[in-house]
Amino acid sequence: MSWLERLVEVSEQEWRPVGTPTFIASSLLVGGACYLANTGERWVFILDAANLAFHEAGHPFFGLLMGERITVYGGTLGQLVFPIVAMASFWWRREALSFALCTAWAFENFWNISRYMADAREQVLPLVGGGEHDWTEIFSRWHVLHRDTGIAAFVSILAWIGMFLVWGWLTRRWWQDRETE
Repeated sequence: MSWLERLVEVSEQEWRPVGTPTFIASSLLVGGACYLANTGERWVFILDAANLAFHEAGHPFFGLLMGERITVYGGTLGQLVFPIVAMASFWWRREALSFALCTAWAFENFWNISRYMADAREQVLPLVGGGEHDWTEIFSRWHVLHRDTGIAAFVSILAWIGMFLVWGWLTRRWWQDRETE
């Protein structure tokens, strides 16, 4: 069986059911994360500490793997790759709740990325190790540094859209699971 045939076979399998208590708990958890990510310090402690670690690990990882020019992109790629790999794993295992939580994690990263982008010209965010600002370098390469806040606003909107879509999908899964019980 080819990998494509296996992929089609997996996509036709049923998702594991989403129970009401876990749906409510995860809804409160993600709602709280959305609130914390967009108010006050804009820091969701455990989640954003992990995101920062994956960001910093992404620089040398992608730099070694793909070359020095890619190193600056590696931070953002690193913080996105980990939740995407987790999403794929849970999609493959057809675990709806875990898939949705990892998808929400990926979109929560977009808020961090947008804040970092919006800081490209001002550079007031504290940087780990006091190094260079990734998005100043990236936007300068792309000749769009003057548009940093506009691009950041677009990425933030994508985060909100992604959060609403994934939670709408999970709500639909939960509702269907309730009807079949």
